[in-house]
Amino acid sequence: MFHKEKEMTMLIRVSSILLFLILISGCTEEPQVIVNTSNEATVFEGKTLTPIEEQRNNGIEGTQYIDEDTYELYIYGEVDEPVRLSYDELLAYPSVSRFVRLDCVEGWGFDAKWTGVTLNTLFNETGLSNNATTVIFYCEDGYTTSLELDYLVENDIMLAYELNDITLPADRGFPLQLVAEDKYGYKWAKWITSIEVTDEPYKGYWETAGYSNSADVGGSAFEN
Repeated sequence: MFHKEKEMTMLIRVSSILLFLILISGCTEEPQVIVNTSNEATVFEGKTLTPIEEQRNNGIEGTQYIDEDTYELYIYGEVDEPVRLSYDELLAYPSVSRFVRLDCVEGWGFDAKWTGVTLNTLFNETGLSNNATTVIFYCEDGYTTSLELDYLVENDIMLAYELNDITLPADRGFPLQLVAEDKYGYKWAKWITSIEVTDEPYKGYWETAGYSNSADVGGSAFEN
């Protein structure tokens, strides 16, 4: 009896450690939501795309389901004119498509074609204060992250609403996912509901847990 209790205690401890490691990874995997991918692109600009069904997913509270009919993206803060944009209004802006790889801190990644509207296009609508330095992304599940305004502007970073020519699936971040090129996956905010432009540095969900706020792919994922 003593040995069985000891083995059970050890099993519980090991399970707890494994769960902790998963939670701190920044890329918790969850089952894929089944979507119709019959028209999914497989190649873009001569480069092979990772099928959506093979792409791993991350989220702190599971898949979020947002109604496109009532959805609004709110952009505010250090801007000249705050705006609220419906899903249809976002689709009406000029779109861009790019081949971009997402790399997770766990070591996996995938290649995809992303289509959406650039933040520069939206900032042209709102205007920007001379004091603006940082952009914070707020998500439906409570997740937050931030990036420097200069990075977003100079790299013409987009908010994607299509993935491999398919409307962004719910588990990939519908209606909008940030395509943070050359940044680790925890900067690729999904289910974005509002964007705040600020004049102060900001650390989001994983950054406050010790992850790097710059998140440059190839660099350390953690603050020194």
